[in-house]
Amino acid sequence: MTFQQPILWVHEEALGPSNPALMAHPGAPALFVFDSHWIRTASISRKRLGFLYESALDLPLTLRKGDVAEEVIAFAKRHNADGVISSLPVDPRLERIAAAIDGQIDLDLLEPEPFVQLPRPPRLGRFSRYWREAEPVVWEGF
Repeated sequence: MTFQQPILWVHEEALGPSNPALMAHPGAPALFVFDSHWIRTASISRKRLGFLYESALDLPLTLRKGDVAEEVIAFAKRHNADGVISSLPVDPRLERIAAAIDGQIDLDLLEPEPFVQLPRPPRLGRFSRYWREAEPVVWEGF
């Protein structure tokens, strides 16, 4: 999709300078939303929240807390955006949020550059499970 005036939705799976939306559209208004429902119902440590916050502070974006889809749509309206651009999520929770956004305004999801090429899709849930599979591949060439 080609938008004339997009906004960028940055989520926790691509919260860094190599986010494909940030790289493809430097200078476009960008937003990261701390999902109040996720924070309330999931067991997210303060350490992880701090990591997300510090990572977000390093990027040119606006921070909000609330319902992610509602906040992204409201941000798009405030900026008279004709679409939203983000990175393709893997987490089913983020996929549901993306679908809710796309139901209100056009959403273009860009494929991120994978950190590592795993032989099978990663098992989601705990970073430690993912890292047990990814670490040998990361260090393979060294």
